[in-house]
Order: sequence, then structure tokens, then C-alpha cells
Amino acid sequence: MTPVELSRTVLHAVRRAVDEGELAVAVLPERVVVAPPGPGGCGDYATSVALQLARPAGQPAPAVAELLRTRLLRTDGISDVVVTGPGFLNISLDGDADGRLVRDILRAGPRYGHSDTLAGQTVELHAAHDARAVVLMDAVARVLRSQGARPRLTCAGPPEDAWVRILGVPSDIPAGTGTGTGTDAPLRPVPAPADPTPLGRDAARWALLHPAPHDRPHIGDSQSEQHLAQRETNPLFRVRYAHARTRALLRNAADLGFTPEPGPLAPDGDGPLTFDGDGPLTSEGDGPLTPEPGPLTPEGDGPLTPEGDGPLTPEGDGPLTVDGEAQGLIQFLADHPRVLAATAAHRAPDRLARHLVAVADALAPLLPSVLPLGDEKPSAAHRARLALAEAAGTVLAGGLSLLGIDAPEHL
Repeated sequence: MTPVELSRTVLHAVRRAVDEGELAVAVLPERVVVAPPGPGGCGDYATSVALQLARPAGQPAPAVAELLRTRLLRTDGISDVVVTGPGFLNISLDGDADGRLVRDILRAGPRYGHSDTLAGQTVELHAAHDARAVVLMDAVARVLRSQGARPRLTCAGPPEDAWVRILGVPSDIPAGTGTGTGTDAPLRPVPAPADPTPLGRDAARWALLHPAPHDRPHIGDSQSEQHLAQRETNPLFRVRYAHARTRALLRNAADLGFTPEPGPLAPDGDGPLTFDGDGPLTSEGDGPLTPEPGPLTPEGDGPLTPEGDGPLTPEGDGPLTVDGEAQGLIQFLADHPRVLAATAAHRAPDRLARHLVAVADALAPLLPSVLPLGDEKPSAAHRARLALAEAAGTVLAGGLSLLGIDAPEHL
């Protein structure tokens, strides 16, 4: 059961409770948000829907939560529901929830997180005659389509030829005033301080979309070159490098004779996974990951870590536990559908861009443990880690595509 399916299941339970007279609510929520449990929570997902319904239902939130808990426990695929705090529902799924999430992602491919939530809705978007505004509108339209909407685009003036050729915006956006009925507020992000086209399509779109619309993009100043830098200080590089590494791992695994298969990530009964060798794990070309002295980057410009503070190795004196390292990544992957929905609702592609950086950074510590080392034979744990890495790469590729950015398989 994916987060989207679970959201629909909880909403269905709410509607059934209303239909059968257990809840007296005049206006039902259009959707239910489910997310990984916060502090004090438990299970696989949590939702605050009972707190939302308590006031209109005229009942205490814990009573509403207990009513929904009883219904959800009768649902296939849900093993347990616990009420915590003021009325949060904490839901545990049957069996291997992490493995099911990975399978769901691999089955959906780059369309993971797409939905029909906005099906049948026509959304009118209007942009100022400015490169950043038009690129922003194009990215918003892509995400809206992923949620089932039909965006209708207009611009204060026809797109310039360079925007079409280099930035990849549609050439057929009609000129208009954007004042028709139902039109969103015009998209007027802070303009780029210089022409973004010299950066090329991918770097320019990232430079324009990664900052929030009200923030000034770093183009044409001393930080402009960072968008082209092949090092970990460049968030676009981290995202594309992480995706390329997942593709390389699949090629390397095929050479070793095994394929991805979702399942437990750590070897049974072997305790936490440790790394031997004299330095951080690196990858040379398309060969398997092996321990070699030196940083994990293709250019040798510094160690690859989410914050750039040190080499990609276990921290502290203890071994690296793969299960613990993977949980953050799994939570980001599970959150991807919600991020796409929020990006569409708020017309904010920067939310998606920042989410992709978080996925890439969470994936980085897992990469050295995916392939067998030395004379080690491929195990079920290796196949499971490979499947998780492939799922993360799939999410990265799908997210970049919605931003209009290429996800190369080789870097």
C-alpha cells in the first residue's frame, strides 16, 4: 500500500463513518495527509485527520481517532493502528512495508507519485514576459499534469527564441493578459539578475527553479559557476551524480550475476554492517565499488557528503548499520507523492528541487554497501539494497524530468 493508497483508505474510512452516522461532519476533507510518524509516534505512517474532524464533529479528537482506528483495523493491508498524543493515528502496514514501498516505486517507474487527484480540473497559469517566470510556469504545468490537472498557459509576451531552444520552454505559449476567470495569480518570481541561457538548459533551469520564487537566483555573479561545478557543493551535481551511481550499480550487479529484489537490507544474524579498508569507498568507472584510499568524487575535488564536511565513511567509532542509514532514505521516498501534491498546490517547484537534494543526500551513505566487497558473495541483503538504490534513482529521474532537467546515466 503506497502513501497515496493509504491516504485514500483513511479518507474512505472517514466517509463510511459519516455515511453510517458515527460522525456528523458537514464538509469532508478532500484528502488525508499521511506521513512518517513524528516524535512519540510509531508504525509506518501517521495522520492528524482525527484532530481536523474533532471540532466539526463535536467530539474529542481521541474519540474520533478511536472510531477511525476501529474501522482501519478491519482493512486489508493494515496490521495495527495506535492512537497517540492528542489524537494522532499511527498506522502499521502488514509485512515488509519498506519492501512494498520499493516494489511500488519500481512498478510505477518515473511516474511514482503521479495521481489523478486534480483530474478534470483546468488550471490557468499566466507568466510575466521573463525567462524565470516562463520556466517556473513550465515546471508548474508539468507537475500539475502529474496530478491529473489540465494546465492552460499564457504569457505577457511570446516566449523568446532562446528560451525555447536553450531553456526548453514550450514554443506555443500564447500571449495573454491572464485576467480571465479562474486564472491563478500571475507568476512573478524575482527575475534572474542576468541572462541564464549561457548555463545551458539543465543548469539554467535548476538555477531558476531551486530557489524559492521570492529569492534571487545566483546567476551572473560570483556564485553562477557553482551551477556547472562537478563537485558536492553543487546540489544539482549531487542529485544527478546519485542517479548516475544507481544506474552504474545496476550495471555492476548485472556483471556480478545478480539483480535487485526488495527485502531486508541487513544480513540475517550478522549484526551491523562494517567496512574494511584504509579509506573511504570509491567507484572507478563502471566497476564495482571497492575500498580505496581517497574521496568519493569523479573529479577528486573533495569528499562526497550531503554537507561536504568529510569523506563518505561511517562516523564515530561504531560500525554503520545499513537499516538505520536506509530509514531516512525510505521516509523521503515515501514522502515523494505528498511533495508532488504540495508542489502542484503551491505552484512551487523549489519544493520538489529541495526534496530531490534530500533524497540524493540520504542515498549517498547507502551506496558503498550495495555491492559485495572482495570475495563476498551476493546475498539477499545486497539484492535488497540494490532495489532500494534503484528506487531512489527512479524517484530522482522522475523528479528531474518534472523540472525539465535531464537525468544522465553516466557522469
